[in-house]
Formats: sequence, C-alpha cells, structure tokens
Amino acid sequence: MGQKVNPIGFRVGVYRDWDAQWFPRSSVKGSYAKELRDDLIIRKYLEKSLSKAEVARIEIKKTGGVVKVIVHSARPGIVIGKKGQEVDTLRKNLASMLQVSGVDISVEEVRTPELDAVLVAKSIASQLEQRANFKKLMKKATTSAMRAGARGIKICCKGRLNGAEIARAEWSRVGSVPLHTLRADISYGYARSYTVMGVIGVKVWICVGEYQTK
Repeated sequence: MGQKVNPIGFRVGVYRDWDAQWFPRSSVKGSYAKELRDDLIIRKYLEKSLSKAEVARIEIKKTGGVVKVIVHSARPGIVIGKKGQEVDTLRKNLASMLQVSGVDISVEEVRTPELDAVLVAKSIASQLEQRANFKKLMKKATTSAMRAGARGIKICCKGRLNGAEIARAEWSRVGSVPLHTLRADISYGYARSYTVMGVIGVKVWICVGEYQTK
C-alpha cells in the first residue's frame, strides 16, 4: 500500500501542512471553484516563469482577500532579480491575472537541494532531455543525497530509456526509505522528461530523517 499512496498526502495533518491554505466563502456561490482556479493559475504561471530558478514548492495562503505566495527555491536570486525587478513583475502579472489589488510574493531558500526530492527529480529529467545516461544520473543523485545526510533514497526512471524500443522501469535504492512509518520525514518528487523518443517519468523518494514532535 505504501507504494501506491503519495507520501506527501499521506502525511498531511500528521506533521505536514497543506500547500494551499484558504477557505471558500459559503455566502458566495462558486467560491470554491474560483479559489481553486486561481491556485492553478498561480502555480502554472510561476512554474513556467521560474523554470530556471529550481522551484521546489509553492505555498499559497489567502486571508481576508489578501493572496500570499511563498516560493521555495534553490536559486532565490533568479526569483528576486536585480533590485527586486523580477518579483515586482511577477506581482503585477499575477494581480492582473487574478483580478485582485495585489499579490504578496516572498522567497525562501532551499539550503540543501540534494535532499529535496522535487529538485532531484527535475534535475534528472532535465539532464535526460540532454541525452545523459540515466544510470550515471541515478548513481550521482543517490551519492549526493547520502553525502548530504539522507537516511535513504529511492529513484525510479520509467519510459524508453536510452532510446530503447521497449519501455521499462529502472530503480535505484540506497539506505532506508520507510514509506509506512508516518514519523519518517519523506520528501517525494515527480518530473517528466520530454525526449525525442518519448516521455520519461522520474520519481524520487528521499528519507530525510524522523520528524521530532515538539
């Protein structure tokens, strides 16, 4: 069962919070659909605009008509831009797209990108598009994660690997990744690599450690 459930959704409410935090207005009809549509617009626009900024996670908080977006990035300098010009442009564009007075965007740095499964998956996927060898990429990613202090890492690449006629799945497992242990802090990420031969999916699970309750 642990293989079939998203590790992030499985741990929401245990020690991890929702990536989108807001409530629909019960008095307004269609409020939930509108808020959800706005979330999708924000995520789609930021993922496209900040494709080179190594964005790991986007949090959206809405309170009292104010939209606050927190971007977790390994390269915050690209998100902020020279003298904050890039952030200002993002704010203006999102405000006009959502038809609100203003959007507050803050940036948080991901200090150890080797332990963030989303960034590892995106890195492998982007290098696969440049025709790099998948076995070398998986080995390099597992070695970097274990050196950075991970308890364990598991990587799966699936598709027409190295341009093979028949699609297959290749796995790389190092250390311990206990998916059913809820106190285990599991980072999970998924990315697609659009190669000439077809789409290759990359999934990454990283056990960072155990969550310490306060």
